[in-house]
Amino acid sequence: MASGRESMNPFETYTKNLDICAEKLKLDPGIVEWLKSPKRTLTISLPVRMDSGNIRVFTGYRVQFNDARGPYKGGVRYHPDANLEEVRHSRHG
Repeated sequence: MASGRESMNPFETYTKNLDICAEKLKLDPGIVEWLKSPKRTLTISLPVRMDSGNIRVFTGYRVQFNDARGPYKGGVRYHPDANLEEVRHSRHG
């Protein structure tokens, strides 16, 4: 049986650890909520004409969190099964 930690997605792990740190550091709750929320979320649809001549629409997602430390890449996934929640829950900044 998987432990609770193994079944949590990366974003849930991040927010749980953030809450633990925020409590120890006595951070303002507003700052904590700010750190949990994406600054920008972009969803695009890209139509591509396939070799068969059919047009297929691919959806892309980019989620960016805090840019206080300078420019950042944001969460980007290139996979047919990627979705907005998967990108939002993956913190690669």
